[in-house]
Amino acid sequence: MRLKISHVTTYSYGTPDHYALLQLRMTPRNGCGQKVIDWTTTITGGQKELGFTDQHGNHVDLVLVDSDAVTVEIRCEGTVETEDRAGVIGPDTAMAPVWLYETPTPSTTPGPLLRKLVTQARRLEAENDLDRMHRLSALILQTVPWRTGSTNASTTAEAALEAGEGVCQDHTHIMIAAARAMGYPARYVSGYLLMDGQTEQEASHAWCEICLDSLGWVGFDISNGISPDDRYVRVALGLDYVDAAPIHGHRMGSGTEAMNVHLQVARQTDQRQVQSGQAQQQSSS
Repeated sequence: MRLKISHVTTYSYGTPDHYALLQLRMTPRNGCGQKVIDWTTTITGGQKELGFTDQHGNHVDLVLVDSDAVTVEIRCEGTVETEDRAGVIGPDTAMAPVWLYETPTPSTTPGPLLRKLVTQARRLEAENDLDRMHRLSALILQTVPWRTGSTNASTTAEAALEAGEGVCQDHTHIMIAAARAMGYPARYVSGYLLMDGQTEQEASHAWCEICLDSLGWVGFDISNGISPDDRYVRVALGLDYVDAAPIHGHRMGSGTEAMNVHLQVARQTDQRQVQSGQAQQQSSS
């Protein structure tokens, strides 16, 4: 499947900052079931200073905001070809060793509620590790139903469990924390999802990948109760959201800041197929 993506983020400032530097992790990954056909990142109100690959294999662009800018626009768009691999990524060739993804972070440190969840998960009957992770995913969604408004980007796994509701980021942090507590390396994935009957979206998506002895890395989208298929585009990986956030910035200034996101994910129709279909219709008429 070919997916056409347009992701525009606009920052508006009350007054120009003295200094602002942005880290962008917004370039889709090549390999493991997806191929980037074309991708461009255009900055208005700032300049790309440097591009590099971090320890998780993410492409990172450093953007220095213009000193007089009151508006900064980051426009990312392109086409990615995907295939359905039932969430199986397999062995990883990134620089980071697998054991790194057993490391707890502030967002994924177990608390009393997380440890209780792990105890429940250990009691679930499962045929194998893959089945156990699917059952854990279902348990998390049952315990923390999807609902916006009660959490934010800094909410930890333990806090989301306490709130009893959350979004994909919260589900992912809980799954990562629980999997690590059960002895499985786990990592955060940020990316895009083609939604049924909906091109316009409010934000990018998040899910996790667990390393299983029999399969390597396998993806789990807790919020939707499935393993990622060809509707998903992997962009950035990390220990948690902080490592894989699309945009992370440092600014020095006292002015107000507002952010607006315009995201579109659509299936790209193969023009050759359309033309072939038209030709067949003409020949049969």
